[in-house]
Amino acid sequence: MNTNTKGDGGGSRARGMLRAAGRGFVLAVASLPLAVLCLTLTAVSIALIPIGVGIVTTPYVLTGVRMFADRRRVLAAEWGGVPIPSAYRPIPEGANPWTRTFMMLRDPATWRDLRWLPVDMTAGFLTALLPAVLVLYPLEGFTLAFGLWRVYGDDPYWYGFVPVSDQVSALGAAALGAVLLIVAHRYAVSAFQVHFRLTRAVLTPSQAELAERVRVLTETRRDAVDTSASELRRIERDLHDGAQARLVAMGMDLGTVEMLVDKDPEQAKQLLAQARRSSADALAELRDLVRGIHPPVLAERGLSDAVRALALRLPTPTEVTVELPGRTDAPVESAAYFAVSEVLTNAVKHSGADRIWVDLHHADGGLRISVTDNGGGGAAIGAGSGLAGVERRLGTFDGVLAVSSPAGGPTMVTMEIPCVLS
Repeated sequence: MNTNTKGDGGGSRARGMLRAAGRGFVLAVASLPLAVLCLTLTAVSIALIPIGVGIVTTPYVLTGVRMFADRRRVLAAEWGGVPIPSAYRPIPEGANPWTRTFMMLRDPATWRDLRWLPVDMTAGFLTALLPAVLVLYPLEGFTLAFGLWRVYGDDPYWYGFVPVSDQVSALGAAALGAVLLIVAHRYAVSAFQVHFRLTRAVLTPSQAELAERVRVLTETRRDAVDTSASELRRIERDLHDGAQARLVAMGMDLGTVEMLVDKDPEQAKQLLAQARRSSADALAELRDLVRGIHPPVLAERGLSDAVRALALRLPTPTEVTVELPGRTDAPVESAAYFAVSEVLTNAVKHSGADRIWVDLHHADGGLRISVTDNGGGGAAIGAGSGLAGVERRLGTFDGVLAVSSPAGGPTMVTMEIPCVLS
């Protein structure tokens, strides 16, 4: 039983050695030219940014670098059992080349990838190739023992530290090859994992990035708390100045009616009619208030129908395209709805557009919304347009906002919120 177990373990180790050698050889041969190509194209593309060409090419080049790095992350997990996290900041779909370029260049993960490329071309290449060398180099020692040394003539051929010039020294080379093969049998798999550990050491987010992430989360949480407090104050103010005042007035009218119902029925009827109007106005205000907190159509029918209902109430013709096969969490739906509402309000008030298009769909693990109008353009975050508030609202959910609004239009506002559909 024990003998068989050891035999199985030895066979498994031998298969692991051969697998590591084969995979390492393929990885080294394939990755070196790709790493050189990615680094060269990136350097050229970034250098061309000042003349405008790089604005167009850089997003595509950096996307290719990310795909290359992500593929290495997959291989590290599948071949080496070494998980490497990916921490790219999301880029809104539909963002213009200028926005995409500078969002990607401001992402620390981009520069981490670019630092990894030269490491992968040098130390990464050697560590990937090492298992193949450990397995293949002993074969040369064996072939020397079988007479290959005669090919080299009278000059000694150095195999490792053994000068091979006759059959005896060739047998010494074979002995060295056998030792190397034993080393390969024992350490080839571990040597292959060194490559992926090196990759993880370079591609893993730094403590500074994690600290920045904590800072961003702290700010978005503070914004969320401030927004909630402001919303509560607004609700309290609306109730006090609106529905509550009307209900108080209606109560006073009804008290007067009680006194006049026998003395002056006509006056009592007028006050009852006035109380009925006040109750209707109070009910309408309460409905508006509820709609401002969480629209019933959003709760009952989801984001798709809520945005369509919102578009129907606008004075500007608005076309809504939705591709959402499911619903997301209620807080995300609410944030997306009010973000769309704010953007549409801005478009109606400030753009001068005569047509608006809204597109909602879910892709790549995120809800993506774009609002486009054919107005005069000039919209910007922080320019008093309310977009800064939208950005803070989305930031609570790790969402991003991008605005493309050149002078003369059109304006496209793109929002993305990471989420899953149920």
